[in-house]
Amino acid sequence: MAVPDEPVTADDASANGATANGATANRARPDGTAVSGPRPRGHAVFITVGAALVLGFLGVFFAWPVVAILRLGLGSGLGAVLTAPETWRIVAFTLGQAAASTVLAIVAGMPLAYLLARVPVPGKALLRALITVPFVLPTLVVGMAFRALLGTAEPNAWAIVLANAFFNVAVVARTVSGLWTQLDPRATDAARSLGAGPFRAFRTVTLPALRPALWSAAAVVFLFCSTSFGVVLVLGGGRYRTLETEIYLRTVRLLDLSGAAALSLLQFAAVLAALAVAAVARGRRENVLALRRSRAAVRRPSGVEWVPVGCAVVVLGALAAPIVALLVRSVNARGGWSLAGYRALSGTGGVLDVSGWQAAWNSLRTATDATWMSLLLGVLACLVLTSLRSRWAAELMDAALMLPLGVSAVTVGFGYLVTLHVLPGDLRTSPLLVPFAQALVITPLVIRTILPVLRSVDRRVRAAAATLGAGPWRIRREVDLPLAGRAVVTAAGFGFVVALGEFGATGFLARPEAPTLPVAISTLLSRPGELNTQMAYAACALLMLVTAGAVLVIETLRSDSSGEF
Repeated sequence: MAVPDEPVTADDASANGATANGATANRARPDGTAVSGPRPRGHAVFITVGAALVLGFLGVFFAWPVVAILRLGLGSGLGAVLTAPETWRIVAFTLGQAAASTVLAIVAGMPLAYLLARVPVPGKALLRALITVPFVLPTLVVGMAFRALLGTAEPNAWAIVLANAFFNVAVVARTVSGLWTQLDPRATDAARSLGAGPFRAFRTVTLPALRPALWSAAAVVFLFCSTSFGVVLVLGGGRYRTLETEIYLRTVRLLDLSGAAALSLLQFAAVLAALAVAAVARGRRENVLALRRSRAAVRRPSGVEWVPVGCAVVVLGALAAPIVALLVRSVNARGGWSLAGYRALSGTGGVLDVSGWQAAWNSLRTATDATWMSLLLGVLACLVLTSLRSRWAAELMDAALMLPLGVSAVTVGFGYLVTLHVLPGDLRTSPLLVPFAQALVITPLVIRTILPVLRSVDRRVRAAAATLGAGPWRIRREVDLPLAGRAVVTAAGFGFVVALGEFGATGFLARPEAPTLPVAISTLLSRPGELNTQMAYAACALLMLVTAGAVLVIETLRSDSSGEF
């Protein structure tokens, strides 16, 4: 069945009576939003089966392991952990560095958002890719890049703040620019014509309109920063610890499950609060997106408009500095320029049980498996979310699917080891164990990329397909998926590069004889010796180049949609 070139309204369809399969289509308002009415036959079955599959996967591979760890750990000693001053010092540092990183990321991201939304920049796809590269870099690589830039391995709290802000600037720039592009510039022009200066017009007109996107971006960045693992592990050096690294320390090294469980509860509460803020902000944003896009909004800056452009150039230079420092450090040993680290990656017999290239192959294999798993789960979840009539039901399910982002990956990984042996086949020994954990991490990103595109599809097209006799599965297959095809490809690319660098769960679950590249980097960093350090920097450089290349390809395929990222 082909998608009609011109959408047929449901009113047109209803004028012809019942559909060929006996179902009647939804009527739709002129803006494309559906009104209540009968759905195509099989619609309820589709929602029920789809929701059961998605929530079943989430229950088995996320809720069950997490609850098992909490039940195992919550017992005697919980009160002592919660009343210990050290616990609340860690909580304070976690929230403090996350808040400082969020503020810094917003300040640095706003000029970039202006550049993306309002300035006609040649090669804007390349610019978006450059801004996005830090976000898709493995957190271990980000930590190593800042260690190379600062030239010291001493613990540094400000380095953690800078690195987390560096990692998340792209979230602010892309989220805010997506809304800024939609704003009608005539409101600002009217304020200027009434005598308001550029700053006052921005403060009183543009900034309030951007506030929903700013809150949404701030909540997401705060969430990422408060659960940061690799950055704190490398730059904190054991002196500065967050809840995430403390959970890892207590679970893996001290076997203090009670303490880890108590800290997991605190982290879970923080995640729920951040998700609630994001859900409210996202709801407001969808209303604002009803504003039309104006091509006249993109124009050559004049006068003081060059100030944010200049700030954006400075931020771009700051984003490039750690990356360049890492590349230089990978070929610069204590004795001078050297490719010893890259050559050593091809050998075995050192601290690694496999060669660096074998570790890279393991990364590619597990990332591929995690990507197809997350695509199956994410696409099905998006189809269910766009089919639910109840907004509250959709918001609750959406929030539930975002929970894996904020729960410690170490907790999930350890939960796998104590629960999955109950299932047939004992998944603990399966090579799919690591991909399962990575798929949980990247599925929220897949959903956030595809869901806004599906929600923007005119429901009248679906109604027209229903009047022609298409069932719910055929409508989804032949209407929604072709229109969202580019978003699916983009989500697959982003999911792949994020899985490539995932370390939290992978570091806990990967076997010594089959490490991924981030696990190999962590092993090399934990051992003394200049050659081990050179190999770690070389592996980081390779991982960074692969992810940067993937992002460039993604940007060439990316549709000009109003996605959240």
